[in-house]
Amino acid sequence: MKKFTLNIKMCLSLMMCLVFMAFSTAMNLDEQTVFIQKMLMEHYDESASPVQIKRYEINVTNTGFCRYKRFFAKGKVEYFSFNLLKFKDLDYYGNDKKGTLLIRTLGDDVIVQTYNDKEGGDIDSMASYMSIPLKNIEAHDLISISERMVKMNALLLAQK
Repeated sequence: MKKFTLNIKMCLSLMMCLVFMAFSTAMNLDEQTVFIQKMLMEHYDESASPVQIKRYEINVTNTGFCRYKRFFAKGKVEYFSFNLLKFKDLDYYGNDKKGTLLIRTLGDDVIVQTYNDKEGGDIDSMASYMSIPLKNIEAHDLISISERMVKMNALLLAQK
């Protein structure tokens, strides 16, 4: 009887561990997305574009998509999006005061769309990187963003 009770306790303990691990992955994924989006929004440089940008949106979802949308004063809209499963690495060109973050993908995996462009019309294309202007960012922040993207990539692969 003691052996039977011990086996039941072990099975219940194992089941509880599995339940906790299942929920910890989702929370960890949410934590990564919130951190990445917060850092990109905090350090975004609105003054970097030569053409006036009315507003912008940066969105990192827990389903693995990174989206960046720019709305220009003359009505033009540029939209960039990629799946974090295709993330390769980050490059940063500039200094701690001002620079450009290039988020590189494995291939031409960044969707680039242009709307309401009076000069070039609506364009759909693909690119191998997404460029985001940043300001007042330290090296350790860039390292943290890169590490979080790698972790998020691994978590998304584990969910597949």
